[in-house]
Amino acid sequence: MVLAATGEDTIVVCSSCTYAANLEKAATRPVDPGPAPAMLPLTKVETPGMKKVAVVSEFLKISSEDLVKTMVYLVDDKPVAVLLRGDHEVQPVKLKNLLNAIDVTLADDKQIFTATGVPNGYLGPLGLTIPVVADYSVAAMANFVIGANEKNYHYINVNLGRDLTINTFADLRQISEADPCPKCGAKLELTRGIEVGHIFKLGVKYSEAMQATFLDAEGHSQPFIMGCYGIGVSRIVAAAIEQNHDKDGIIFPLPLAPFQVVILNLGLQDVAMNSASELLYQSLLNNGIDVLLDDRDERPGSKFKDADLLGIPYRITIGKKFSQEGLIEIKERRSGETSTLSLNETVAKLLNSIKTQLS
Repeated sequence: MVLAATGEDTIVVCSSCTYAANLEKAATRPVDPGPAPAMLPLTKVETPGMKKVAVVSEFLKISSEDLVKTMVYLVDDKPVAVLLRGDHEVQPVKLKNLLNAIDVTLADDKQIFTATGVPNGYLGPLGLTIPVVADYSVAAMANFVIGANEKNYHYINVNLGRDLTINTFADLRQISEADPCPKCGAKLELTRGIEVGHIFKLGVKYSEAMQATFLDAEGHSQPFIMGCYGIGVSRIVAAAIEQNHDKDGIIFPLPLAPFQVVILNLGLQDVAMNSASELLYQSLLNNGIDVLLDDRDERPGSKFKDADLLGIPYRITIGKKFSQEGLIEIKERRSGETSTLSLNETVAKLLNSIKTQLS
């Protein structure tokens, strides 16, 4: 993945270390429960017409972090209850991977009632007959709130072990910028990225079909474990442009630029300027430089705008200064820095600059 604001995927990156992952893969750190508080009495309370986490939390004067929401997903068409802290969201890909499922979809109100007999908004894990899995964050909670599996009611002061037993805990939630980096604990940032390469583990599916095998240390025949590795050449160029541009156009990195130098001849009717343009063009070509000669019969302003738009790293201008003083202007596209040199000095400077950047 290449970071870019216009990317098609959300990427989680650490502000301190090298950790990076896409949103579906980003791991959350286990929550430190701290000292266990005294267990308060389990109590069933009336919450008339209150279904939303925010509404229930406000009514009970608690934080959404003290409420466990029970969400029903259809996992390959079979209902599964997922427990999550009130301020967290399920990451469906993590749930799919945990249960080795092909398809995972959030159940609607009708499907929830069919699976549990409870209206959506009051569902809780106590007494459920469908499978229940919980995010790791729930394991660190105490005296929390859940739905009472009865319309207009919730339980408060629920505690694992005493009131509720959950057999399966896993990382099931969507990571956020409020979470610490799972690798170093520093602040995370969510940004966008463009996929420029991918790796797929194919396993032994194709090697077994093709009878592609090797002998292991014991002399037994084993199928190769295969992988698929791809890189998008055109995507690399697109990603580079997204990362390197300004209001005037592209700013190509030198190794990716279609041309490293563009020469603007502003005096098509001037014999000396034409001769210098051709000489400079051939000198750069002979030294292995990819160079473009703009000898179109266009206004200077149009040539300057087009050169900036194309993003060629170095722009050489042969104009009035050459006819008057024998000087040529070099402008670096990225920095905007300009210098004026003689023809021979121009060739030497370009060769040195390009060689240094590519080495």
